[in-house]
Amino acid sequence: MNGWSLEKIGVPAKKCTWGCEILYKRERLCYDGGMKKVIEVENLCCKKCAERVEKKLLLLDGVQGAKAKYRRNIVFVESTLSDEELAACVRDAGFGVKEIRPRKGIFG
Repeated sequence: MNGWSLEKIGVPAKKCTWGCEILYKRERLCYDGGMKKVIEVENLCCKKCAERVEKKLLLLDGVQGAKAKYRRNIVFVESTLSDEELAACVRDAGFGVKEIRPRKGIFG
């Protein structure tokens, strides 16, 4: 499922009356993809600039997701690439990179 896996916990699967397998009673959908990072960008002034950075990052193999917030000058990225590769991509889009750090929680 492209990086997604179903983590099964507890009770094994059962069969219904038609022979279909019923899922585990407790399950969790987990993402096995890359590390979540926050890129602090310079001069991200409008929505179009944010979209340009997002699209440029999403073209890279190894980037599963990118969301730019132009009002905060940050880009949330989920990627298996190194910081140097991500920084080079952002610079190619025409923006400077202040810092790349791991994303610690849902609010960056």
